[in-house]
Amino acid sequence: MPIPSIDGHYGTGRRKKAIARIFLRPGTGTIKVDRKPLELRFPTEALRTVITQPLLLTETMDKFDILATTSGGGMSGQAGAMRLGIARALVEFNAELRPSLKKAGLLSRDPRIKERKKYGLAGARKRFQFSKR
Repeated sequence: MPIPSIDGHYGTGRRKKAIARIFLRPGTGTIKVDRKPLELRFPTEALRTVITQPLLLTETMDKFDILATTSGGGMSGQAGAMRLGIARALVEFNAELRPSLKKAGLLSRDPRIKERKKYGLAGARKRFQFSKR
């Protein structure tokens, strides 16, 4: 997929295995993810709320069009990655928004990732069933 021209502001977000690239442009508030409307790409209201959180907090919902590309992870991880990317792009647009976004915890990368499986165990921590006899 070709990289869109950057005539606005850019932010990269990551969460779990997901990566989101956010392109913020002056506009009317449309959000497109991988060339699809937000409602088609993220069908649940909870995920859409996570994504629009930085815009609602800074009251810039209808000032920007957002074009996003996502890769890796699942829906929840991609939504979290988009939230971080949008927050970073907003800070690039206006540094005065940084304190309010930072206070809300929207500029912090969530460090939680999948824990590796250990030998002798069924998963990362789950053990095999104990047999007395």
